[in-house]
Amino acid sequence: MRYFILFTFILWLVASCGINRKIPVQNRSQIFTETEKKLILSGNADEPMRVWLITRHEDSILLRKMSQNFAVDTSDKVLKHFVSRLLATVQDSATKGVGIAAPQVGILKRIIWVQRLDKPGVPFEVYYNPVITKYSDMKQDVREGCLSIPGVRDTTHDRAYAVFIQYDNRQGIHKCEMVEAFTAAIFQHEIDHLNGILFIDHLQKETDNNLKHKID
Repeated sequence: MRYFILFTFILWLVASCGINRKIPVQNRSQIFTETEKKLILSGNADEPMRVWLITRHEDSILLRKMSQNFAVDTSDKVLKHFVSRLLATVQDSATKGVGIAAPQVGILKRIIWVQRLDKPGVPFEVYYNPVITKYSDMKQDVREGCLSIPGVRDTTHDRAYAVFIQYDNRQGIHKCEMVEAFTAAIFQHEIDHLNGILFIDHLQKETDNNLKHKID
């Protein structure tokens, strides 16, 4: 049954890739605001940025906001500088994660880095304007933590086993692919960040649903 579900999902993926939907982007000449530029350029390209924490009031307000799509400009030096600093942040020994989203360092743009544990060499890859357009009905239990929520780890039960994602790559080319297993959970976690959602929201939803079932 599992393989039948995934086979059906893959067929849907192939058909949808042919459509090649473009992700709407904001109509503006510059990718970053002046405030964002100042924050990005406050350190060298290989220097980690401060991770914004849910335990800090001002940080928590930004972490709950929606991030913006943007038109990829491959010649934008600030964009190149930022993605380098974002990678340095997730790979920093003080944080060390398998993924990170731009709002976690105070930048409200739809940019994420994900460690592709499903690929040889488990490389980190960057994704611009990522969206999940299809979730498999099959779920998986995932032990999760978050760089922005220090000291908290718990298991979510509602992550899709496979997801269909669309995004722009570093060259500005629109792509789509299916991702499964734990790597799919990483994508769901990081794209949640772009929508102002944290993994603890999933835990709270599960608690509320369990309470509702008991009352019913």
